[in-house]
Amino acid sequence: MSPNTEQNTAGPSGAALPSVRPEVAADVVAALSPRLQKRLDGAAAKLTGRPVSREGDDWLIDVDEDVRLVLHAPGGIIRTAADVRCGCLLAPACLHRAAAVTAAPLADPAAEEPGTPGADASGADASGGAAAGAETPEAAGTPAGLPAGLLDAAEPLAADRPAGEPGSAPLTPAESAAAERLHASAAAALAAGVSGAGGVLQAELLRAAHQARLSGLHRPAAAAVAVATRLRAARTGEPDHRLADLTAALRDLLDLATALGAPAAGGLDPATLAGLRGTARQAYQEAGGLRLYGLFAEPVLTATHAGVLSWAVDASGRLSTVAEITPHTDAATAAPQALAAGGRAVRLGDTMLSHREFTRAGLSVQGATRSASGRLGAGAKVRAVRAAGAAWTAEPVARLWAEPLDAQIARALAWAALPYDSRPAGGDLLFLDVTLAGTAAHGDTAAPQLLARCEGLTVALRPAHDHPGLAHRANLALLAGRPGLRLRVIGRLERAARPELRLLAVGPAAPEHPSGGDVAQSGDVAPSGDVAPSGYEAQGGEVTLALAADRAGRVNLGLERLQRADLPAGSGTDDSPAAAVPGSLPASLPELLLDLPGPSGTGSAAVEAPVHLLTRRVEQAVTGGRRALGAAASGAVQDSAAVDGRHLRAAGLATAALLLDGLRESATDQGRDVFGRIVGDDHRAYTAAWLAASCYGEELATALCAAAWSPPDGC
Repeated sequence: MSPNTEQNTAGPSGAALPSVRPEVAADVVAALSPRLQKRLDGAAAKLTGRPVSREGDDWLIDVDEDVRLVLHAPGGIIRTAADVRCGCLLAPACLHRAAAVTAAPLADPAAEEPGTPGADASGADASGGAAAGAETPEAAGTPAGLPAGLLDAAEPLAADRPAGEPGSAPLTPAESAAAERLHASAAAALAAGVSGAGGVLQAELLRAAHQARLSGLHRPAAAAVAVATRLRAARTGEPDHRLADLTAALRDLLDLATALGAPAAGGLDPATLAGLRGTARQAYQEAGGLRLYGLFAEPVLTATHAGVLSWAVDASGRLSTVAEITPHTDAATAAPQALAAGGRAVRLGDTMLSHREFTRAGLSVQGATRSASGRLGAGAKVRAVRAAGAAWTAEPVARLWAEPLDAQIARALAWAALPYDSRPAGGDLLFLDVTLAGTAAHGDTAAPQLLARCEGLTVALRPAHDHPGLAHRANLALLAGRPGLRLRVIGRLERAARPELRLLAVGPAAPEHPSGGDVAQSGDVAPSGDVAPSGYEAQGGEVTLALAADRAGRVNLGLERLQRADLPAGSGTDDSPAAAVPGSLPASLPELLLDLPGPSGTGSAAVEAPVHLLTRRVEQAVTGGRRALGAAASGAVQDSAAVDGRHLRAAGLATAALLLDGLRESATDQGRDVFGRIVGDDHRAYTAAWLAASCYGEELATALCAAAWSPPDGC
């Protein structure tokens, strides 16, 4: 082995293998004979345990003593079927090649296309070396700090296109055929479930995605690739797999395919049709001169990529992002890579500001380009110099907290319902002033959570990412021992039946002035006449953070650690509310929670609609397939589903009960031949029933979340 050779093992997720373009994976699997296709999943699982070595652009896998598999991947991407070479006698129609592309992660086709306006000559934007759309947040939720729609290459962003352009033309026969094939492939995957959607079904889904992309249906094609990616994550047990993400991906794909395949699709207005089609890549528009003020930064951590995402606000109050995200090949190094990215320079012009420094400073940008999602381009014409930042209590940053709570919740929930090409940056972020209330059980979980008061509500504060290598959990644990502490926070709305917020950054609260005076800012004159530090005891005995001057009144919770010295002297050191500062909270935290009616409380007054009875059956269908709810299901499962329907009716959710009954009936209603064997069908009725139940569950969950954030009566 040469000195330049790297050796690793593919591991259960194939993370050490190069990524492969979806159409290449589909073509290689299609070349297999039906007999070999039945053995594909076992061969792929076996191959992931073989050692992988790298020599330049070639990844080498010794299948056995006599057979070597070579994956030629310039730039880490297998671009053609000829790049997968095997030394066995059956090549190229051999099982080894198909197993390799099945085990390898899927690449984003948008990363291979020419650069967009606002990108430099290499096609890289302000993401830091990765082409626009190359970041792959397969967790989408994101939560890891992945803002859905901003970094999700599985669903590329589309620019609005006026009527008369190709994106606004009526559906062509090729597009209709592609949408029909997508629907059939997605229906087959849904009917098979995770356990049955092996490499062959995934390859058919990828072939349908490639056909859709060639016909111009970029958004449905990307949704299909997202489903295939999440199916692979579910089958291989990747740590970032979430059943809710896979369910959402399937729902999005089927919704798009159904809308495009409907008879009325030809009569849709141009704007709606353009949104359903999407575009291959996001477009950058000239933004001229921008004065940016750093806001905060969050780590980005997925199964394949890691880095940092920095947020800024301009003078008009619009949010923008700059990212530094690169691939990783080892899950153990992903978190350190994300933390290290915070110290790298922001790729805008010739500035040498690191991402951490940018969150506390500002930039004056000339020749700026910005996408509809708020991502800043890093083209050769962009010039940027360092400028002064702004405190969270100073304009234009302070206006983010001036938006009323109910308006923020409505904005965040509406943002999640928008197509990805229409989602503005930061639409899911909440900017709140809270008072910590200690820890207690909250919601259905028995684990204690950090709670806070916000405008009469009790809000559960959760880490934005649970990875132990990031600082989120340690910071929340330190804050949990300081009930009564007032904070100004930035978080991402967690859609739940009780108010929940995933914390991203915190800072000292703006002291309230009952007399109606202006809010004191860091560096202003305190009531005593001395210059106020970043945090101090305000009027009325309110205590907030006492951050050092170099922190500029904010802490990025995923990248930086709070120290005990950052907490005000004299605050309690235990989790008991009695240790809080005088006059901050009632003596008993349970009594505080019981004061809150409806879903905001945790006592007997909290009544929660049993929406989970519907959503768990929807997710059960995704996991186990049609047979999990059909005639093949056990009697206990069928009885349990019938009981769920009765509970839904008793709770006043008659529509949910009808949808659940319809899903069960459609799963059972399968034709049989004269011998009693099930006759295959196209699963259309079952897919339609599942999609209706899934969409209704989404709307119901959104409505319950909005109700949970409604202030209690009298507040």
